[in-house]
Amino acid sequence: MHSLSVLHSFGFGYSAANLLSIDSVASIHQVFSTIKNQHFIVLGAGSNSVFVEDYAGTLVKIDLQGIEYTDSVDYHQVSVAAGENWHKFVCWCLHRDIRGLENLALIPGTVGAAPIQNIGAYGAEVAEFIARVEYFDLKDMRLKCLDVEQCQFTYRNSIFKSKWGQQLIITSVVFRIPKAWNANTKYGELAELVAPSAQDIFERVIAVRRKKLPDPELVGNAGSFFKNPVVSSSHGEKLKQAWPELPQYPATPGKVKLSAAWMIDKLGFKGKTLGGITCHAQQALVLTNDGSGTGPQLLTLAREIRQSVQSEFGVWLENEVRLIGEHGVIEL
Repeated sequence: MHSLSVLHSFGFGYSAANLLSIDSVASIHQVFSTIKNQHFIVLGAGSNSVFVEDYAGTLVKIDLQGIEYTDSVDYHQVSVAAGENWHKFVCWCLHRDIRGLENLALIPGTVGAAPIQNIGAYGAEVAEFIARVEYFDLKDMRLKCLDVEQCQFTYRNSIFKSKWGQQLIITSVVFRIPKAWNANTKYGELAELVAPSAQDIFERVIAVRRKKLPDPELVGNAGSFFKNPVVSSSHGEKLKQAWPELPQYPATPGKVKLSAAWMIDKLGFKGKTLGGITCHAQQALVLTNDGSGTGPQLLTLAREIRQSVQSEFGVWLENEVRLIGEHGVIEL
């Protein structure tokens, strides 16, 4: 058995039956020849996955490394191996005056996990900067790629979350970042900045995230536990009449995005504790583990929050984190 406590940021002390590492494309063949028809879970940094009990299958850790840069007249093209740390890559770009990713600073996790979740923060999403995603297809054991349109990116979602996509091992992400840059300060505290540089935005994002979010190195957590829900404009209008202060943002045509944190806070969950699990006092979207928490405690509190939001607002919250039980991914 292999301890999972240091392999996922929530820090539960469960174990996996087997652990294998992929550090080269060639090793993919070896790893999956060994696994054959066994159950497996692919893991990057474990910052968006929570093991809620012992896992009976094989954990496949992605440790692919490397960054390659290609210049063109209008774009920076950067191919980044899936195992590279996301925040370190953002820093790598800024150090070379490649601007655009600064709004996504300090998001935990690996580059390979970024397109799966279509990570986003402070008015930006990673899909805006992706040219293609390269992957290994486990069905025919070949390297392939999908361009940005084929990735089917939507809010916190992509084709890689589909049943078909779960049979793909992302090996690298190719970014296409425009050289023409405009400051993206349309979100929250960034709007206070006057004529900021990319470095200014980078530093403000880090400062705000550190103020609002617990450091997973110190307090077990997986960032935002729930997605901000997207509802029809008509439902959004009804909610606005009942709760004018509920934040709403434009989404796809005919839909609006709501603040899950506001609704959870409104229902009094901020600071609520169940065993070792707490709804964070500064950011209601984050659930934390003080080191003594358990998977069942986490699921119980999360389900209570979701049911309360449904009862009061008629809105069904979806978990943003991936929950993993004894036999694989489970539903909340």
